[in-house]
Amino acid sequence: MKVLALFTASESRGPVESQPAVQLRAGCGIVGDRHYRRNAKPAEQITLIESEAIADFNRDHQQRVEPHTLRRNVLTEGVDLNALEGREFLLGNIRLRGIELCEPCSVVGKLLAGDLTPPQVVKALLGRGGLRCEILSSGVVRVGDEIVTPEDA
Repeated sequence: MKVLALFTASESRGPVESQPAVQLRAGCGIVGDRHYRRNAKPAEQITLIESEAIADFNRDHQQRVEPHTLRRNVLTEGVDLNALEGREFLLGNIRLRGIELCEPCSVVGKLLAGDLTPPQVVKALLGRGGLRCEILSSGVVRVGDEIVTPEDA
């Protein structure tokens, strides 16, 4: 279970950029990301999505969606993010708590629409859109870092 990619966007609806590492600040978010602020709402601090969910969407709908287009911050491999809702876990050495599933919205539906309509995109990604998390400790996360769940500890 590991981090495959890290993404930030400096402004709302602005371009998403891949990062080799990001600085996380407890209670604030990702330094340099559009949602970073003091006392940020827990569900707005960082978002994760499974690479497997994107691969399944692409396979099932004959698409070529790139991970950054979903506008999540962390692309994971080998971890069931839905199982981490309401639980603490480690992203590298940073403690996170899963707050709620990050269900796809109409913005994502419009971004990914092509052969599918926006509502079809949203329906296809329900329950697979990722996890919103609260950052409980500060530090740096890098591509390749391990993800440790309570079952692994």
